[in-house]
Amino acid sequence: MKFGLRMLLAAALLGAVPIALAQDAATDVKQGADKTGSATEKAAKTTGHATKKAATTTGKDTEKAADKTGHETKVVAKDTGKVAKKTGSGVKKGTLATGHGIKKAGEKTEDAVK
Repeated sequence: MKFGLRMLLAAALLGAVPIALAQDAATDVKQGADKTGSATEKAAKTTGHATKKAATTTGKDTEKAADKTGHETKVVAKDTGKVAKKTGSGVKKGTLATGHGIKKAGEKTEDAVK
């Protein structure tokens, strides 16, 4: 009887070992999943913050560039206007000079014909 009781006890213990190991493995898997989830959450927060910061910075830089471009365009337009005005003035003077020269040539021709 002692032998049978020992066998029964040994069988019970050996049967309990896989159950205990399975519970330990399940606990390890759960802890691993929790750690992975926590790390993923931290990474997502960090990435989201960096993305938001980059988008904000890009927006501000784009706005500054647009302001500078607008200012430079205004300056160039004013300079172009000044050049056009000077060119127009030069063309007007040239035209008047040409007209005066033609008038003199006509007078000389008229004097020569008389």
